[in-house]
Amino acid sequence: MRFPSLVIAALFLSVGGAVACDGVAVEDPAIYGGNLCLDAAPERVVVLDPSFGLGVAMDTGLQVVGAPLDLMSDETLKARAERAGVTSIGAVTEPSMEAIVALQPDLILGFAGSESMASGIYPMANQLAPTLLYTDLDWRGFYRLLAPLGNEVSEAAVEAGLAAFEARMADLRARVPHDRTLSVVRITSWDFQVYMDAPVTYAPFALLRELGVQRSAYESTDDPSLSMKRPDLEELAALDGDVLFYIVGGTNDSDTDGRFEEVTGNPLWRMLPAVETERAYRVDHAHWMEFSGLDAANAVLDDVERYLIGTP
Repeated sequence: MRFPSLVIAALFLSVGGAVACDGVAVEDPAIYGGNLCLDAAPERVVVLDPSFGLGVAMDTGLQVVGAPLDLMSDETLKARAERAGVTSIGAVTEPSMEAIVALQPDLILGFAGSESMASGIYPMANQLAPTLLYTDLDWRGFYRLLAPLGNEVSEAAVEAGLAAFEARMADLRARVPHDRTLSVVRITSWDFQVYMDAPVTYAPFALLRELGVQRSAYESTDDPSLSMKRPDLEELAALDGDVLFYIVGGTNDSDTDGRFEEVTGNPLWRMLPAVETERAYRVDHAHWMEFSGLDAANAVLDDVERYLIGTP
């Protein structure tokens, strides 16, 4: 196996300066705790998140032996992992340290998304195995970081997949209507969540921004620190887009505990413009809230193409 984009038996920078790596050096400014030096390409990888981390790790051919499969809402990805022999280490919120130890990983991997999130995970995980926690939100960069470590999928194949996606993005960007606005809301058992059209936001909503999708004024900001709002029922009136996507269920019970029916039966919900014109569409929690890489990204584009671009 060749690792053309890894620095093998080379020098890399750490907090203490230049340190020789006699194995496989994995370098990226977004790796929490600094660059890694692995003895060899990993053969037993435990993933700490069942979305970005699991999907991208499997797409890039890493030999994943464990991941938090309990309570996953992406049944397709879960089934794929189970077919590949991945052992569940519990739920993402409560992974079993005992299960991780039993799997004897040579790499622990996670898409933390921020340094603050990584800081709470790293100390314990790094005692068990070399730990790679990616703190950026750049999921494409995460693909390119992991691709050279995979044993089944070449870097060229990853680049081809990303290139095909970018071509589809360009096609849809040219067809996205600029005279039609989109609102998006997640209904949970306890609140409403609106992920913003913002400079820094969760991947599916960043894709909407990249496509040039017009969101309502309430959902738009130039503030990089504001990525989500939690409106009350009365504030839902601000979701006045011509088209509405709503997300229900998944890792919460909002589609079975009566919350969904309570909300959609409320007169304030029925007065939303998209609901009145029958342009409100339920979209799958799996790819909107457990975004896992290229499959999820293409599923987001499917929703945009079907319900926003295709809306008369």
